[in-house]
Amino acid sequence: MPSQKLAAERRTEFGKGAARRIRRADKVPAVLYGHGTDPVHLSLPGHDAMLALKGANAIVELAVEGGTQLAMAKHVQRDPIKGFIEHVDLLLVRRGERVVVDVPIVVVGDPAPDTLVTTELNALSIESEATAIPSGIEVSVDGAAAGTQVHAKDVALPTGVTLQTDPEALVVNVSAATTAAEHEAELAELEAEAGIVTEAPAAASAADEPAAAEGEQPAGS
Repeated sequence: MPSQKLAAERRTEFGKGAARRIRRADKVPAVLYGHGTDPVHLSLPGHDAMLALKGANAIVELAVEGGTQLAMAKHVQRDPIKGFIEHVDLLLVRRGERVVVDVPIVVVGDPAPDTLVTTELNALSIESEATAIPSGIEVSVDGAAAGTQVHAKDVALPTGVTLQTDPEALVVNVSAATTAAEHEAELAELEAEAGIVTEAPAAASAADEPAAAEGEQPAGS
């Protein structure tokens, strides 16, 4: 994962009011920490930060007061409605340093017909060089038949990456797709367990018809 460059400024004002003023100036409040150093409070350019911090485990090269620092995004807080970045926690890293991170699983390929693919894990925990973290790890289900299971130990990892997740953890499961009849049977079973009684419409019978008065003739006779 290549690093993105960001011009950062130290900030001396803290608190909610200061954070609001920073955001109004189209900047993002951030904190940089790690390797036993004291936390450094920064502001980042808003638009550039949005571009640089896409995806998980983004690596950025911070230009601060004439020097540079390599950092990894540990937590990116976004506005739940508008999506803009509200705050960033950055972890200091060094080139060649290995870090443990969670990387998203990306399922690719088309399984065999009439099957259902279930992703049991959304990410794998791996150890990798900080500057070589994959953006995602592909798991292929191309042509996979019902009953196929992919465990963490079965996933092909990039060179230099080692698995930290339990090797026996189930990542992807391929099962037979449920037919309409099976779905109806399962629904009926659930309704029975819940005590729900579904009554079929009663069929019309002669007993339900009003009796003709004595001496009356049916219409049309």
